[in-house]
Amino acid sequence: MVSKTIVLTAPNGMHARPAGELVKLAKGLDGKVTLATAVKSVSAASMLGILSLGLKSGAEITVSAEGGSEEANLAAIVDFIAAITE
Repeated sequence: MVSKTIVLTAPNGMHARPAGELVKLAKGLDGKVTLATAVKSVSAASMLGILSLGLKSGAEITVSAEGGSEEANLAAIVDFIAAITE
């Protein structure tokens, strides 16, 4: 398992549209990806799970990838989250 902690820089936080796109990306990967805060950990393939984290701009998120192409999966999710601009 590999993981990386990042800061959400999206001005509006993680709302429904980017969360939906993140779920699509996660479901297309060949391993399991989780998002975690200091309080809770959820599957990146779960829309309700992601929204339940209540991620606001500036939130610290630990992204973990397990199985399959771990490094590539981690990079894909981290890059996606870093690129959210809405």
